[in-house]
Amino acid sequence: MSPRWPRLPSSSSTANLTGPQMSPLVLLLLAHLLATATAAGAARTRDDGPPAPSSSSPRVPATTPPWPDQFHAVVVTNLSARGGGLQLIDLYYDWPRGRDLNIVRDQLSGERRWSWNVEWSNGTAFLFDSASCRTFQFAVGLLPPDWKARGAAYLGRDRVDGFDCHVWSNFVFARYYEDVATGRPVSWNFNGLQRHVLSFEAGAVLQDSSKWQAPAYCFTNTNGSSADAAASSS
Repeated sequence: MSPRWPRLPSSSSTANLTGPQMSPLVLLLLAHLLATATAAGAARTRDDGPPAPSSSSPRVPATTPPWPDQFHAVVVTNLSARGGGLQLIDLYYDWPRGRDLNIVRDQLSGERRWSWNVEWSNGTAFLFDSASCRTFQFAVGLLPPDWKARGAAYLGRDRVDGFDCHVWSNFVFARYYEDVATGRPVSWNFNGLQRHVLSFEAGAVLQDSSKWQAPAYCFTNTNGSSADAAASSS
């Protein structure tokens, strides 16, 4: 998962959601993407933003630091409740260039089991591994740095992973926890999965441009079937 504004897939992209050689890891990431889009669509039928705070709602902090325009976070997810193991995610967020990247590794997996999710501010996203690729076109792009000031609900404070945290919620994050002392993210709940931030580097940029480039087999066929074949034969 990557942090992004809620998106609805276009009708043309829904035909690309199945393929004969999708790896389990890509299928899991795909489920996350679809769950986010579905939740966003359902939320939009109710309102155009989180519920307005009631008179008994906790007082919003006087200062609400935005995300850095660029950062690198190392995030761990425990999938044991769903029959999996641990996932380690290198998340690169690059707002000035309109993109973010999730490099996902399964526990004790080799590099061929890694998956990449590259997302662009124009709504285009590529989800791929060494054997397959899926392309999506969403209605809205990345989650902006100041998303908390754009209608997110403040839920108060809680202690998570040993940190005193402000707690926020929006259409992407059921719960988002940030350290009161530093404003850095500590943990968030996305699609029922709790993700924990192991490290956070404000201003860090992934300089290797090749990591942002979707492979050639993402572009060989609009329905994805020949893309799978090209990837598996390489």
